Amino acid sequence: MKKSLVFSFLVMMFAKSFAVVKPNSLFSDNMVLQRGVTVPVWGTAEDGEKVTVEFNGQTESTVAKEGKWMLKLKPLKAGGPYKMIISGQNNVTIQNILVGEVWVCSGQSNMERQLGLRSGQKPIVNWKEEAASANYPEIRQFSVPRNYFIKTNLADTTFADAKSKWVVCDTSAVKDFSAVGFFFARELYKKYQVPVGLLFSSVGGTPAENWTAKAALEANPELKVLVEQYDKARLAYPDALAKYKSDLPSLMLKYAADTLAALAAKKPFPPKPAPPRNPIGGAGGLYNAMINPLIPYAIKGVIWYQGESNGGRGKQYQTLFPIMITDWRSRWNQGDFPFLYVQIAPFRGADPMIREAQFLTLKKVSNVAMAVTTDCGDSADIHPTFKQPVGNRLFTAARALAYNEKIEYSGPLYKSFEIKGNTIELSFDHTGKGLLSKDGDLIGFTIAGDDKKFVDASAVIKGNKVIVSNPAIDKPVAVRFGFTNLAKGNLFNVEGLPASSFKTDVE
Repeated sequence: MKKSLVFSFLVMMFAKSFAVVKPNSLFSDNMVLQRGVTVPVWGTAEDGEKVTVEFNGQTESTVAKEGKWMLKLKPLKAGGPYKMIISGQNNVTIQNILVGEVWVCSGQSNMERQLGLRSGQKPIVNWKEEAASANYPEIRQFSVPRNYFIKTNLADTTFADAKSKWVVCDTSAVKDFSAVGFFFARELYKKYQVPVGLLFSSVGGTPAENWTAKAALEANPELKVLVEQYDKARLAYPDALAKYKSDLPSLMLKYAADTLAALAAKKPFPPKPAPPRNPIGGAGGLYNAMINPLIPYAIKGVIWYQGESNGGRGKQYQTLFPIMITDWRSRWNQGDFPFLYVQIAPFRGADPMIREAQFLTLKKVSNVAMAVTTDCGDSADIHPTFKQPVGNRLFTAARALAYNEKIEYSGPLYKSFEIKGNTIELSFDHTGKGLLSKDGDLIGFTIAGDDKKFVDASAVIKGNKVIVSNPAIDKPVAVRFGFTNLAKGNLFNVEGLPASSFKTDVE
């Protein structure tokens, strides 16, 4: 009888320990809340429990259902620090809260790249000097951990809580901040003098379909195949891994022999045997693990730096990327918030069609902007180290789209062409105060006749247009600019922003 009573007591205490009011980890010390909009606050509690949130003169209550609760605070003004008290069966006090601007920073390795040193990659330009002066206590970052590593099938598994924390920017902590995110936030803070929060969720080597909800992929006939491919890869992975392990001794012997042969012949060494890549995180998986936990946290917008892992599928990206943006917006339910993205820089292994897809997204989705990085890339390195202009150009776009400043925020963007005799006249949007050729005559233009064979072309600026020609082509039909893997181009506007690569011919 006594044992039974003790057991019952322990069960009750155990159940109660899991029934306490608990906010999502987004709502923790040092957080930044978005100003000027309704602010959702949520977490877990016992069914039927009344939950109350007190914050800066507001008191809002709700009742937990199915172990979850959510309420909304009325729009807030920038400021702080404040504290938040969340009460039910227990009280939770959150300290050092600021109200300002919150931006999601997402994508793959070029967004993931932290300001400090990273093994296998070159240092960020002037990183030591940048870190030494980065004492910005009103800039904070919430980093979403790689939760997808702990699950075997993320396509059908969603995470509700990232289980992370906010970190205050100082000269030490900034080394782990996204470099692009930090440079963006720093410019925002300097310009508007308001706190800035970064929701940092990036993973290197990941394609856009991993960041897109599975349902959105399946709803499109062209993209449904990505889910099917992921399912096949996931099912095949255990056998592929077992075979690799079984074959590894013989693979290593062959590797050693091939390495010795290459050494003797003074040729490049062969690649070392590597296990098959675990497909975990594919086709909606990273959305489930690393974006869903952030929704519906109140945000101002998104900055996005990705595309490298979709480099061989530029045509498909023309469909995929706009669908991802639209799906994120529908799930956040905060309207068509600004979505600012980086057009990846030319690289020896990057097909120009991926840049074309990013360019065309501007015409397919509203309230988006693209930061061109042709002049700050590295043709031999997919991870360019000059990140300051990237963050600055994203912020320039934010000034226009998010903060309604009447400024030029983009480099020249191809609009239309007209054939005039043996020349082609190009028109552009975002010419700003005028077009210019940086450091000499215009380069990077090619032209083709009916045979569709593109050859180098001469190009000159005439007002806000560019006239392109080649004396060997009497009847030109199409022009391209910067449309090679290792593209070079020097067309800018007077504001100092480079033109995007483009092609006038339509496939």
